[in-house]
Amino acid sequence: MTTDDYSDFVAALFKDMGSDIDNLAHAAMGISGEAGELLDAIKKHWAYGKPLDKENVIEELGDLEFYMQAMRIQLGIPRFFIISKNVEKLSKRYHTGKYSDAQAVMRADKIGVL
Repeated sequence: MTTDDYSDFVAALFKDMGSDIDNLAHAAMGISGEAGELLDAIKKHWAYGKPLDKENVIEELGDLEFYMQAMRIQLGIPRFFIISKNVEKLSKRYHTGKYSDAQAVMRADKIGVL
């Protein structure tokens, strides 16, 4: 499935709530709810020592992707644009190309930003 096909798929399945603001709220609530379900799956593995239910993790990641795509559609922002902006931000923050606690704390991408 191409990116365009997936976008059409999500657009067809996402329930129209009647207004732009309601559709944004629906997508945001979907993202939040699915993130909570993903967190719960990880918590069961981390806190209770249960085997990681990878099938459930895959399902929750897919549900997150659905609602994130719905949000991108509502905002008219392509996925690649968001990814490229994130790469730009993180490249400034981690200018060495590797994670370090010092760079995480310094947040060089925020220096000079009010």
